[in-house]
Amino acid sequence: AESRIAPICPLFTRCGGCAAQHMSESLYREWKRRQVETTLERAGIAAPIADIVDAHGAGRRRVTFHARREGAGMLVGFMVARSHDPAAAQLVANRLGGSNKPLDIQVTASEAGLDIDIRGHGPAGEKLRLSLTEAAERLDLARLSMHGEIVVERRPPQQRMGKAMVAPAPGGFLQATAAGEDAIGALVLAALPAKAKHVADLFAGCGPIAFRLAERAQVLAVESDKAAILALTRAASTTQGLKPIASEGRDLFRRPLLEHELNGFDAVILDPPRAGAEAQARRLAAAKTPTVIYVSCDAGSFARDAAILIAGGYALDGVTPVDQFRYSAHIELVGVFRRAKKS
Repeated sequence: AESRIAPICPLFTRCGGCAAQHMSESLYREWKRRQVETTLERAGIAAPIADIVDAHGAGRRRVTFHARREGAGMLVGFMVARSHDPAAAQLVANRLGGSNKPLDIQVTASEAGLDIDIRGHGPAGEKLRLSLTEAAERLDLARLSMHGEIVVERRPPQQRMGKAMVAPAPGGFLQATAAGEDAIGALVLAALPAKAKHVADLFAGCGPIAFRLAERAQVLAVESDKAAILALTRAASTTQGLKPIASEGRDLFRRPLLEHELNGFDAVILDPPRAGAEAQARRLAAAKTPTVIYVSCDAGSFARDAAILIAGGYALDGVTPVDQFRYSAHIELVGVFRRAKKS
């Protein structure tokens, strides 16, 4: 059939990562878009769904290798096949050769070089720390960390976010591709009301959306991860040409912003983890915020929260799927909600 093509990877079907390399471009794009459409339909939600935005870009800037002992050495690779060279992770893993525990080695490409964080090993003694520092020198790494604790930082591993240069916390969340972050940021800005002066960025992380918003409006960035908020605050203090960014460390699952807090904003942006933002959506449904822009990495939790907002008087203006993880079933989306002003 014309809709079936030859997979580009020899590991296709043997590897569980890519589900769709056999699909033609048109079939693939429709398959991804239909995932969003079907999930919303099941929740009883009708909304315009835009064409999918290709956000694969140059490929991934963040990836996790898995390492385990294999005889006298360490075997390093992917649970999912990706086109990255594991040589740096292999060398780092070999320095950890005394460990029998399975390890996760997160490698992030930054403006200053590779940023590596190792999880699963346990505390590192002085001898191991020295060995890892030597490995970081040999590999010219920007930073090497274990369990989020910095072993050596040779250069700040900065990421460009709008006008800001941000050094995320070791192992901190970052969109997998730069193109994905750019696409999501552009969709959020396009949906932001032209006259918006005060906006809230909830589940803000280290600021990928907040710094873009601050080019146009004052921002309150709220995030539960203290290390992420610290990275955001540091970058905000050294970035020129932005409107003020205030930050607050707050667990929005347990302590969502309440109606009287939300009513002061012209728009609220939500960018929650896969679990969604149910508690915050309930408070927004009872508030007067005119625009809610919801960035989601899970269509199911988005549909649940969208139903709450719609029941509270919002209209879902439209949804744009964002394809950051090419050939996988994973899809991000940006949904825009508007409400008539309450009297």
